[in-house]
Amino acid sequence: MDAYVADWLSLGLRWLHVIAGIAWIGTSFHFVALDNHLAPPRDPADRARGAHGEAWGVHGGGFYRTQKYLLGPRGEPLTGDLHWFKWEAYTTWLSGMGLLAIVYWWGANTYLIDRAVWGLSVPAAVGLSAASLVLGWLVYDGLCRTVRSEGVLAVLLFALAVAAAWGYGRVFGPRAAYIHVGALLGTIMVWNVFVHIIPGQREMVDALRVGREPDPRPGIVGKQRSVHNTYFTLPVVFLMVSLHYPMTYGHRHAWAVLAVIGAAGVLIRRFFVLRQSGRSAPVLAAVAVLLLRQRCVACHAERPTQPGFAQAPGGVLLDTPDRIRTAAPRIHQAAVVVRTMPIANLTGITESERATLAAWVRNGARGD
Repeated sequence: MDAYVADWLSLGLRWLHVIAGIAWIGTSFHFVALDNHLAPPRDPADRARGAHGEAWGVHGGGFYRTQKYLLGPRGEPLTGDLHWFKWEAYTTWLSGMGLLAIVYWWGANTYLIDRAVWGLSVPAAVGLSAASLVLGWLVYDGLCRTVRSEGVLAVLLFALAVAAAWGYGRVFGPRAAYIHVGALLGTIMVWNVFVHIIPGQREMVDALRVGREPDPRPGIVGKQRSVHNTYFTLPVVFLMVSLHYPMTYGHRHAWAVLAVIGAAGVLIRRFFVLRQSGRSAPVLAAVAVLLLRQRCVACHAERPTQPGFAQAPGGVLLDTPDRIRTAAPRIHQAAVVVRTMPIANLTGITESERATLAAWVRNGARGD
């Protein structure tokens, strides 16, 4: 393939990949947020029809009322057209695989193989690349089918991703290793949609259209895989942009760097899921307490450790959760409103940290 043609194909596929990825992630995030905002239906007639929950929203100059039915409207055959949210996922994966083929398989000698890591032949490297995606899916799917505890499963899936990062780093070049972890997670996400989520939904729709009570099991499996997909999203986005930052994939322990940043992505997504469901206060409280201990307790303690301070300024003590909660209004005034705390910003508080304190106060200023 001519290099000029390959560059244009790469550009077109990358653009399509980004467009489809935005559509897929946006749809996924919207429905997760919608699910977390559902409230019990107020109208008894809606509850009688099997409505599981409803949510009101406002956007684009209009009001929206959305209802969720776990098993469809009770006693009613499903009629009318349905919109299937699947092509956003399929297009993202197909365009991504096209990029993998053009950049890393066709350009294997340049981007895939690193003779200092392992002197593979091109066919062997391409074969390992493709086989690893299939093997990764089989291992993931097998774990989901056999492990009953979601907590244990989450730990095992994180270990699987870290093991993949470590393994790829001992087979391919550093840049290729990172992109293959992203390709593996992306493959798992899309095959979740293709193998479980959409077929399960089709089974339920077919049952509803003939007036039969649908089997709830496909919906339960689909929900599990959908939850996994939402937590994979931010690590995959990081892997997409990490290629611009060689200090990540080029690090001597690149797999460990990826493990830390990937875990951060999962925790960030978890925070937003909890926030949307109204359960973020404990997480936010823990972050705020840690932040205040780092930025404020050096001065605001019974025995200050900050040089030049013999006692806490203004007599304000922040060295216990109870004292932090009691002082919340003063913290907000000094750190967020007038921004005089810390004095001369001795401890280097950042703008994002001030925003975190503001959110903590808005959520009730818990200290636990």
